Amino acid sequence: MKLFTSFLFSLFLFIQAPQCQNISYKIRTIAFYNVENLFDTINSPDTFDEDFTPKGRNHYSSTIYRHKIENIGKVISQIGKKKANSPPAIIGLAEVENISVLKDLIQSSALKNYNYQIIHQDSPDLRGIDVAFLYRENAFQPIHFESFEVKLWEENGQRIYTRDQLLVSGFLDDELVHIIVNHWPSRRGGKIKSESKREKAAYVLQTAIDKIRREEKNPKMILMGDFNDDPTDRSIKNGLKSVKDVNKVNDSTFYNPMESMFQKGMNTLGYRDKINLFDQILLSSNCITPNHDFSVYQFYKAGVFNPKYLIQQKGKYKGYPYRSFQNSIFTGGFSDHFPVYIYLIKKQL
Repeated sequence: MKLFTSFLFSLFLFIQAPQCQNISYKIRTIAFYNVENLFDTINSPDTFDEDFTPKGRNHYSSTIYRHKIENIGKVISQIGKKKANSPPAIIGLAEVENISVLKDLIQSSALKNYNYQIIHQDSPDLRGIDVAFLYRENAFQPIHFESFEVKLWEENGQRIYTRDQLLVSGFLDDELVHIIVNHWPSRRGGKIKSESKREKAAYVLQTAIDKIRREEKNPKMILMGDFNDDPTDRSIKNGLKSVKDVNKVNDSTFYNPMESMFQKGMNTLGYRDKINLFDQILLSSNCITPNHDFSVYQFYKAGVFNPKYLIQQKGKYKGYPYRSFQNSIFTGGFSDHFPVYIYLIKKQL
């Protein structure tokens, strides 16, 4: 099946108008990427990571690991670079095993010169995969971070262990922003059967949002992650109070540029001949300026980063993201998800 993809969804085209050509803008890229099983090769006794070891099902050797690290580093280095002339100021990640793989990632050949720093905490997920937060030290200065645990139980009372949600607060240049990285429970067992798990994750995220709002008046917030639901699903629309129309954004809702993108046929992954846009970035109302005042950072564009080399070019999965493993064989690919990103811009003084 051929998946429908697009590089950019543009909201504020007025910036490109002739009367604005003499104005200089500073651009920062904020991104999210589910990197598909970025494990080291060491068997951890506390998690189910045996498949990603040299003797495991995937025959995950140090050579494959280094190839994977270099692949992901290459992708990150190019997200948003066309407009911002540099890699993302901030990128949230999903499906990373530990701090060790993150240290190797920021030292990959494509990233080592950009001085990325790491914020990461181990979560209770049984597979051992976590979310993480990378930032360029010359663009962002963190002042606080904490994790929010998503506690779930099966009908028989058995605990379900999933990924924590990671809140990072800090200064993007001189502006305070709060960013929460998510990787919500999967659709294992079917969308309907698993829906309540993602609704619980939305509830936990809402508690984090409420905490920020209690402590700060009119905070600037960005929600990002692999939500395992599309922008039109209930967990996003109702759970996060998301809207696709910038004119309907208010202090209690979040603008989701990915909803219009999804309705136009854009995607970040495919499964069983169905496209999905699980990877999303949502923004609080003060990231949107209807009167075009860009004296502070404001939303400019959102996009799916899907250059040709990230797309499977032939075979059964033509048009899908060029994933790392297929039938337990390393393909030389990247991930089963495309990254997503937004540009924030403000006028240069």
